[in-house]
Amino acid sequence: MLLKQISVFAENRRGAIMDITGVLLNAGVNMRAISIADTSDFGIVRLIVDKRKEALAALRENGMTVKETDVVALAIDDTPGAFHKALVALTDSGVMVEYSYGFVSPVNGGATIILKCDDQEKALGCLSSKGFKLLTADDVKF
Repeated sequence: MLLKQISVFAENRRGAIMDITGVLLNAGVNMRAISIADTSDFGIVRLIVDKRKEALAALRENGMTVKETDVVALAIDDTPGAFHKALVALTDSGVMVEYSYGFVSPVNGGATIILKCDDQEKALGCLSSKGFKLLTADDVKF
């Protein structure tokens, strides 16, 4: 199953990330994962949240440019080489990873990797057929 990720376009200035998190706070939205990529002029804040529709509405109401993107959430063991094995499977299947970010879960002792691939459906099929555990939006929380 694919998850919906929210991407927020942010000016590269002091307080820009705080503005985004403040909007989410006021909307009662909890972030599950965050990734920030920047250039000299702007950044992209990528988020997995617990209340996606509320987050989108609040961010847009506050004049922020947002986009939804389908991503894959992959559960892996918190051991050396676990992510590498998933990348080998994807590469062998002809799937390219455009970007990823991850976090270690203190609850299940594993890690969660968020992946954006050039062919998300093919990525899901590949990982599933190789026995990797794919997560739903409800799984990406503590």
